[in-house]
Amino acid sequence: MSRTLQAYKTITTLRERYSTLKIGQESLLAVLAEAEIPEQVYNSNAIENSTLTLEETEKILIQIDLDRYISERELFETKNLARVMVYIGHTAHEKPLTLGITTLLHKMLIANIRDDIAGRFREESEWVRVGNYIAADPKDVVRLVTRALSMYESTPQEHIVRRVARFHLTFERIHPFVDGNGRIGRVINNYLLLRDGYVPINIAFIDRALYYEAFKEFDRNGQTDIMEGIVARAITMSYHKRLAYLEHQEIISIAEYAHRTKTSHQNLLNKAKRQTIPAFLEKGTWKIGIAR
Repeated sequence: MSRTLQAYKTITTLRERYSTLKIGQESLLAVLAEAEIPEQVYNSNAIENSTLTLEETEKILIQIDLDRYISERELFETKNLARVMVYIGHTAHEKPLTLGITTLLHKMLIANIRDDIAGRFREESEWVRVGNYIAADPKDVVRLVTRALSMYESTPQEHIVRRVARFHLTFERIHPFVDGNGRIGRVINNYLLLRDGYVPINIAFIDRALYYEAFKEFDRNGQTDIMEGIVARAITMSYHKRLAYLEHQEIISIAEYAHRTKTSHQNLLNKAKRQTIPAFLEKGTWKIGIAR
């Protein structure tokens, strides 16, 4: 618990610094958000077993032909998810998350992939399996998602990390759609964070094993500790990155930082992963900002 409380305090401190520094630098933040989309798309799709690399994802989004054949599904998964991410960046501040917004996001995500199920929750006879268990009865989906949204909205006194972690785990256990639940669930994480005045997060593919372990923990005993840790570190990293740019620091790789400071590279990587130093992942490389 003490580690969790410390993470909350760190996020609060970083958020306060960010709130002050962002004034007058909105254009820089907009560029950062745009530059992050390929990484967010790549990681979310990779968690769902997409074969695309980050470089291939970037090429698709700027309409450059790839050197190999990919399925039409992977092409639309990439373009659609990027479109959804841009959309929430513009609308999360304006509208609370509702059933209607949730299905709209799904329609945008699944368009041209499965138009027969795009933009609607599972209906009668549309059962799905999640891991080793059968997801919620289709007839209960609307009620369960409504209850999850109500729980999120009715607990503003709880820290955002706990609220987002619990909602995400609950949403994925319900699995309200026939397809696209994981991607939509991670999009909703950012919708909720942006809505409450926080920065977006990127759950990295390299953390997939721990991410899946969080669902196992929730299934076993209803605990959210692992997911809270994932969300807390992701928020902290997102702030570290933005603050490095907003403070116009020199941004270098952890490897270069280790060389300059004559510090163990592996030790720095371990600290970066724990977010005990202000490091962040950018295009798959650990980086850190230092004062000029």
